[in-house]
Amino acid sequence: MRRLAGYSDQISGRPGDRLGFKVSADPDLRAYRADLVRLWCVDAHRDGPGVQQEVIPCAFAGTYPARRQPVRLGAAMEVRGAVIAGLDRFALTFSLFPTGGDAPQTLVETDRLRVEFTGGRLSLATEAGSAELPGSIALHRWWRLTLRCDGALVSLTLQPFSGGSAQSATLAAPAGGLAQSPCLVLANGGTYGKGFNGKIAAPCLWDGPDPEGIPFASWDFAAGMGSVTVPDCGAHGLTGHLVNMPLRAVTGPLWNGSVHDWRVDPSHYDAIHFHDDDLADCAWTDDFIWTVPEGLPSGVYAARLTPEGGGEAEYIPVFLRPAKAQADAVFLVSTCTYMAYANYRVMNRSNLYEMYLGQVPEMVGSDLYLNLHPELGDSLYTNHSDGSGMAISSRLRPILNMRPNSTLSAFNDDGWIWSFLRHQGVACDMLTDEDLDREGAAALEGYRLVITGNHPEYVTTRMWDALLAHRAQGGRLLYLGGNGFYWRVAFHPEVPGMIELRRAEDGSRPWDAQPGEYHHAFTGELGGMWRRLGRPPQTLLGIGFSASGFDVSRPFHRLPAAADPRAAFLFEGLPAGSIGATGLAGGGAGGQEIDRFDPALGSPLHALVVARSDGHTEEMMVTKEDMPAANYMIGAPDNPLCRADLTFFETGAGGAVVSIGSIAWAAALPMNGFANPVARLTANAIRRLSDPTPFPLPSEVL
Repeated sequence: MRRLAGYSDQISGRPGDRLGFKVSADPDLRAYRADLVRLWCVDAHRDGPGVQQEVIPCAFAGTYPARRQPVRLGAAMEVRGAVIAGLDRFALTFSLFPTGGDAPQTLVETDRLRVEFTGGRLSLATEAGSAELPGSIALHRWWRLTLRCDGALVSLTLQPFSGGSAQSATLAAPAGGLAQSPCLVLANGGTYGKGFNGKIAAPCLWDGPDPEGIPFASWDFAAGMGSVTVPDCGAHGLTGHLVNMPLRAVTGPLWNGSVHDWRVDPSHYDAIHFHDDDLADCAWTDDFIWTVPEGLPSGVYAARLTPEGGGEAEYIPVFLRPAKAQADAVFLVSTCTYMAYANYRVMNRSNLYEMYLGQVPEMVGSDLYLNLHPELGDSLYTNHSDGSGMAISSRLRPILNMRPNSTLSAFNDDGWIWSFLRHQGVACDMLTDEDLDREGAAALEGYRLVITGNHPEYVTTRMWDALLAHRAQGGRLLYLGGNGFYWRVAFHPEVPGMIELRRAEDGSRPWDAQPGEYHHAFTGELGGMWRRLGRPPQTLLGIGFSASGFDVSRPFHRLPAAADPRAAFLFEGLPAGSIGATGLAGGGAGGQEIDRFDPALGSPLHALVVARSDGHTEEMMVTKEDMPAANYMIGAPDNPLCRADLTFFETGAGGAVVSIGSIAWAAALPMNGFANPVARLTANAIRRLSDPTPFPLPSEVL
């Protein structure tokens, strides 16, 4: 049974970088041992090579006392300032849009009073007692709230935003009003109480019980949209500090459907959506700190934590980079995808998961641990407790499916690629999505070949642009996955390790962004599928997502283009017959999520489709964006869109791209001790793509 969980403040590091490791333990655990391990294969599949790790001597190795570190769950805005404590007579006004939840939700709190929303009713509490408004409040409607204190009495008034009758409640005021209350909290997550689910707009604080004239303080929720602070438009500089990254760039009470980009008219977006299960940063303190030493080769490492007295070890992965390129090839670690799937809870969705996969889900220790620890947050594949989609994910928390032998994890599948590279003796540096987004094309300097993981589904604009620039300069790309470059995400401009996703029009998705809320708060960019944003994956990779099915994977068979001399290098030494007849993911190399060549979506006309998987079962379903109507040519085996197209093309300046188009490909690499056609073709691709000899463009495109 798992008894430990931890994370590091950085996900990658170079020599000289300082990494802090933060650990929390179950209350009954007294101590644990920490070691540094280098990881290759991270999946204990019964038919695979097993978990492959090597203990590396390091400065932090040793035994540490175990302790439990709490998590503050739920978003809030805090306003701190001694000037508030001088207000014995005041009014607080704002609009609210409640979105659900039966548990008590604290809407406003100071040290002296509290406003709660419970079961559709608002109540006011002070040291004198509590009072409840007589009527219930409809969800998903805008209301106007006024909280007054005249020195002797505190009153709470609510009325519909569009006008109508008001309801109110009154209590004796706490002595001194807000005196001795230097902190005002809206939405109030975590430490203070149960957080509010819903939107809040245009909060203002007034010096006196009548909200007239110029506010003492007013917070513009439409300003500094990509920030974790909210400016005070008043004279006292009472900045609002956001806790746990609530969702910004959401429609406010003035939104009428005429504006869909918050940058065009911010007045329509003067609102923040708070959730009682928002989590940006566990904010744990360091248990130990490690400065990356000189001399460690680039690779996948982890702090391995072993509980005293036995039990399942915890791993905190970090990806070490060299100070400058040491190899011809670099592996682009799909950390955006890892974060999108972070802490996906199979147990909470087992029935749906079973239908989707066409098989009974297999659960491991991390699934059980997540079920017992909801405070560690969930993935971008689920909904908040109020039903709205989770649009923000963070790595500043334990991510239990970014661990060896975890479920629904691109991390585990990428481990088959890392162990293949080790077996082949291929020198390959590591680079994370976050590194590439932060540094752009400069992060790829010195590398001839970029190798992707098996499922690089989530990509930022800066990442995409960097790969295009690398390709334009003669760089090479080996895409070893399926359903790659599908959704646009954005990193937070101030807080490392935070991504935002807006699931806009179309695409295979578990929830929809609300109307008017398709633009990211972090960057202002329009969110959604890259295909709908004018950049289908075919324009970069030659292929793009076409179908998904998780029951049986099929082999690839060669097409006539395999005989073209331009692609001969891929098939050197391969025996005749199919490619990838066996694998650890459904039995073959073509499956789970697969991509197709499509000139209508930007696949280069000179590209060669050299092999294809087809003959998939009816569980292989065409992507939603390719269905013009429901039940129209939905699944295999009769639908020609249900195929994976292994594709090669030259890019100019001597560069080239090889794209596999199947998530299951990586799982076929280890078969027969890495002595199989899938491994051979992959090795051939790496060898030729790493060779400095230019790839000439075919004459028809010169």
